[in-house]
Amino acid sequence: MEPSKTVQRFWDLMQARDWEGLGELLAADLVVEWPVSGERIVGRDNFVSINAEYPEGWSINVLRVVVDGDVVVSEVEVPHGTMGVHRVASFWTVRDGKIVGGREYWTEPGSDPSPEWRAQYVQRI
Repeated sequence: MEPSKTVQRFWDLMQARDWEGLGELLAADLVVEWPVSGERIVGRDNFVSINAEYPEGWSINVLRVVVDGDVVVSEVEVPHGTMGVHRVASFWTVRDGKIVGGREYWTEPGSDPSPEWRAQYVQRI
């Protein structure tokens, strides 16, 4: 499977809450880093469990997928009924149709407000 299709399938399986299918797409020795929260997830089972146990009420909107060799970058919006909207930029390493590693930057729009001194130079989005 092409790396971009592997990552699209990853997000489709997450949205479907197909934890068994997700596990089959991940390498057993998967390592995913979340630098914003200072966490490293080691192993497929830990990654699947974290996602399976996340409080329900979320959905996934894939905004874009960009490929550079075996690295696939995805930008995703994750609205949650009670926890707000999150955005994530993910950098996945894909080999032989499996995700072997990743680094994800999770944030909430507006959680890092721009300083007033920049107002004259920017447009709010």
